[in-house]
Amino acid sequence: MEGFTGTHLAMIILFVLGYGAIVFEHSLRVNKGAVALLLAAGLWLMYFVGLAPDPHVAGHQLTEHLAEVSQIVFFLIGAMTLVEVIDSHGSFKLVTDQIRTRSKWKVMWVLSLLAFFMSAVLDNLTTTIVMVSLLRRILPDRENRMLLGSMVVIAANAGGAWTPMGDVTTTMLWIGGQVTTLGVMSALLIPSLVTMVVAVILLGLKEKAGHYGGESTGDEQRVELGARRVLSLGLGAFIGVPVLKAVAHLPPFVGILLGLGVIWLVTDVLHHDDEDRQHVKVPAAFTKIDVSGVLFFLGILLGIGALQSAGLLSALARGLDAIADTPASLAGMIGVLSAIVDNVPLVAATMGMYPTELYPVDGRFWDLIAFCAGTGGSILIIGSAAGVALMGMEKIDFMWYLRRISLVAFVSYVAGMATYLGLAAIGLV
Repeated sequence: MEGFTGTHLAMIILFVLGYGAIVFEHSLRVNKGAVALLLAAGLWLMYFVGLAPDPHVAGHQLTEHLAEVSQIVFFLIGAMTLVEVIDSHGSFKLVTDQIRTRSKWKVMWVLSLLAFFMSAVLDNLTTTIVMVSLLRRILPDRENRMLLGSMVVIAANAGGAWTPMGDVTTTMLWIGGQVTTLGVMSALLIPSLVTMVVAVILLGLKEKAGHYGGESTGDEQRVELGARRVLSLGLGAFIGVPVLKAVAHLPPFVGILLGLGVIWLVTDVLHHDDEDRQHVKVPAAFTKIDVSGVLFFLGILLGIGALQSAGLLSALARGLDAIADTPASLAGMIGVLSAIVDNVPLVAATMGMYPTELYPVDGRFWDLIAFCAGTGGSILIIGSAAGVALMGMEKIDFMWYLRRISLVAFVSYVAGMATYLGLAAIGLV
């Protein structure tokens, strides 16, 4: 890299140290949101002091990055709040209560398909939490819940990869303009579905035929007044965001805020006479959303922006191009890496390294990045937000998942990627 300076080296060292702290968050017991904010501030401070040609130019660059990042942050806040309002009304219970069967194979397929399509509309983290809560009610045996919960993680991650709403990395690519709604959905639906189907078949081979026994366990969630209406409006809001973007070119964060405003108005009117229902209103939902997670996205994306302004991402792109001779192999590497490290900074760095002039919008490279980053995290339980949620809810050991699930997840990941490449070879994507 021409013009490489000591400041460049210092920025690389800081980023590596910060990234390491994020990866080992649970061991260090330091929230990754705090690390990401310190990382972003430190990188931009180094850039302003040691590299920026002019403070006004650097300020303009920071403002541009902040404008891009803020769209993702506001979108996440709106989406997370909508999900919390739907959940506080017990609306998800209306869906999960429809599962009556105890046949092992039927339960596996019903749960997988439900997780796959729920995560496509909501997100993989919320879907996993809802489905594992359901498993607690219908399966008293923990070993069964661990196996089916792992299957839910794979299905939810696969379902989240093929829509702009289902996985935060696909959302980032969508908001960033690398993929479009119809483009990514039409290209990745079949590969994502193949990933889910292969995983269910492989995990099903480990199960003997029969039925799951036992009665419902755990506390039953209450279904509040207006639950069906809130569920319909919430799902309508999520579906309306990409529609408004396609028809009116409305930025996604404005669309999700519009949906949140409608839900807010409706729930205030619905519960205005009952002081005992304050917990189901939007202000209460704000207190439940993962603010530290939102700040993590803000910090890590701003930090990536500093590296991009310093020219380090361009240099990294040239290095990766020398190792990976095809876009498919590069995307495959990123997918496997996303099982080890957080996929958000990986995708953010990829977006900064490769402009759409090099890899066009809705091209195979960006399709593969969306698919691989979304599904590759299933290979390890720590590789996705859904896996981490399952790990916490069912106290699943890292090594148990590695022994029982990782190979299945990897094979299904490869099968989905091979499906995409096969469809691309015959011109169907």
